[in-house]
Amino acid sequence: QVQLVESGGGLVQAGGSLRLSCAASGRAFSRLALGWFRQAPGKEREFVIAISRSGGPTYEGDSVKGRVTISRDNALNTVYLQMASLKPEDAAVYYCAAREAVAAATTMASYDYWGQGTQVTVSS
Repeated sequence: QVQLVESGGGLVQAGGSLRLSCAASGRAFSRLALGWFRQAPGKEREFVIAISRSGGPTYEGDSVKGRVTISRDNALNTVYLQMASLKPEDAAVYYCAAREAVAAATTMASYDYWGQGTQVTVSS
């Protein structure tokens, strides 16, 4: 089993930036490919960004292209989501996900483990 715990969510002003963290435990972090998804109220969960087990390449969802960066620190068993130029439509619960594979993936079905989510609210 892999346990994932997101943190770093909160209230941010539109146009601002925020970094979310996801700490993993239970399995060797370096063996996991990782991704971030988000779900706004009344919306389906959507893909944000993902990173391979080796740290690259990364893939971005269409709605966040150019505004997000994913990185991982294997020493800290943590994957990060850096978001910039935040828009009100970015408000959502953000989830990190992990899969026991090398390649990054963009679909929810590709992932084996999920965190509980962290709320991001964007004021305008």
